[in-house]
Formats: sequence, C-alpha cells, structure tokens
Amino acid sequence: MSNNDIKQFIIENVQKHPRDIAAYTATTKNISRQAVNRHLQQLIADGVLTASGKTRSREYALAVMAQSSFIFLLTPDAQEDVAWRDKVRPLLTGVPANVLGICQFGFTEMLNNAIDHSGGTIAMITVRYTADLIEITLFDDGVGIFNKIQQSFNLDDKRQAILELAKGKLTTDPKRHTGEGIFFSIRVFDTFSILSEDLYFSHQERDWLLEDGKGTEKNGKTFVTLGISPTSQRTMKEVIDRFEAGEEMGFSKTIIPVALAKYGDENLVSRSQAKRLLTRINRFREVIFDFQNVSTVGQAFADEIFRVFAQDNPDVQLTPIHMNVDVQHMYIRAINYVPPSQS
Repeated sequence: MSNNDIKQFIIENVQKHPRDIAAYTATTKNISRQAVNRHLQQLIADGVLTASGKTRSREYALAVMAQSSFIFLLTPDAQEDVAWRDKVRPLLTGVPANVLGICQFGFTEMLNNAIDHSGGTIAMITVRYTADLIEITLFDDGVGIFNKIQQSFNLDDKRQAILELAKGKLTTDPKRHTGEGIFFSIRVFDTFSILSEDLYFSHQERDWLLEDGKGTEKNGKTFVTLGISPTSQRTMKEVIDRFEAGEEMGFSKTIIPVALAKYGDENLVSRSQAKRLLTRINRFREVIFDFQNVSTVGQAFADEIFRVFAQDNPDVQLTPIHMNVDVQHMYIRAINYVPPSQS
C-alpha cells in the first residue's frame, strides 16, 4: 500500500475518528502507529489537517483550505459565469481539471436557474473546500423551485415536481433552456440536494424525499447544495455519455427513481400513479425504472407501464432494475399478459 493510499484513508476517515484516527488507521491498514503518525504530521505540514489538544486528547480535523460566502444580485443582466470566474474559481486552487469542470457546470447551471426562474432578488453563495469535500451552497429568496414547477406545469402536488426533475428534460422556459442542467448536476456530483419549503430532495447513491414539515405555503426560497470529493475521477463526459442512447448525439436516456412517485407511505398500486410516473417519458428513447426502495407494486400499476404504455409507445425502450421478488412478479405478469379472445 502506497503512502498516498494511507494519506487518503486518513483524509476520508478523520471526521468520523477525530481522536482515534491513528489507532484506527494502524489497525485497519495493518501498519505501525509510528508510520501513521508520520503521515499525520506530513498532512498537518501540508495544510490538509489540523491538530489540537495534548497527546492523550489530541484531536485531528480536516483543515479548511478555502471558504467564502458572498451575495449575488439576481438582476436581469446578471452573469453566472462572472460569479464563477471572479468569486468561486479562485478558491479552488489545485483542484484537478475534471472536478473543476464539474464544479463550474453545477454552479453556473444552478445560479442561472435562480437568475432566470426564481423570481428572487438575491442569491447567497457559500463555498467550502477541504481535502475531502468541495461543497457549494446556493440560496435564493425566490418563489421556491417546487412551487415554480408545480404552477408552471399545473401539477396536483409539489412532490411531483421532484419526480419530474429527476426524469430530466424539464424546463419552464423551453426557448432558452434544455432542462438538462439539474438532471446532470444531480448525477455528476457525489451529493446533490434541494431544500424548498417543507420538501427536501437529495441524491447520494439513491434518490429520496424527506418532508420536514417546517415550511409554509407563503415561504418559498430554495437551498441547493452540491458536493464532490476533490479526488473524484468522474468527468462530465462520462456522465453525459451514460444518457446518450443510440448512435445519435443527445440526451435520450433517463433513469427514473420509482420511489419518488410515492407520496408518504402509500403503495404504488393504481393506474393514476403509473400515469404520473409516465408523464413526459415519451420524450426519451430509453427509460430505466429504478425500483430501489419499492417493496411492492399493484397489478394495475405494473400493467399500465409495462403493457399499456409499452404497446402504445414501441419506440421507447423500458427497462426495470433493482426489482425485488414481489415487484418482479408483477412485472412478469404485465409483460406476459394475453388479452381474452374477442371471438
């Protein structure tokens, strides 16, 4: 194991083990405490870690390599690229080009959304950079992203706005926007979250929805948080390529987290719920339904998607993934259904 591997292990685990990181690293990596201590001292000298307290109560933490907050006015002539170039980019010294590109994409897309769609007057932006995480937070005082989408698309419930965002190709201004910014930001960062009123949407390995009950209908506002490791090997091209189906270039493939179609603890059993899930998916050539965290579905729900819609839209390829036994049973029933003879 290389010295860099040991150092990276310390960086990734020091927040969970601030007082016993030396012992934890030595035990996990099967090296001596003396060797670990040498790495710790070097990380401190490099400005990556800080240490406080005496020997027995010594505590380590990730050093904040850069941090800044600033106010950005959401005027009609505001330019998100200027905010990136003048305020954010200078904080990310030493960040690899692939991660820098991801940060630039996510930041400018989210700030442009606030400029063009929020109806707000200001955005407050915070950037925090450590050896383990680059985190960018954008707050705007507008109408709230989920309110905006609900009103623009006449949705019955704000929660459906989250489902539509996850699908992609959603924009309230199709002449000026493609609807790809949030979709790709969700998937290119290690963590992505939106908090607006009482709805919280987060993507970190899986999509999920949490209602905290603290918001009010009169209070919009949107908080967007983007997070990525400075050592990530991911690239924008890699992520975009995953969603280009077929030989032609373009965003033609999507992954839909089916669990987002549920409201609260309800089960997915009806054709109406299926139709909500199917809204706009005929804009894609390939649709992957991710059934992670869906324990059961009804016969009508599965039939509406995998038989009725599939028959009506033969040019759209439908693929289910992460099905448990019960969901898979309903899927097989739907695709194998034979209508009764009309004779």
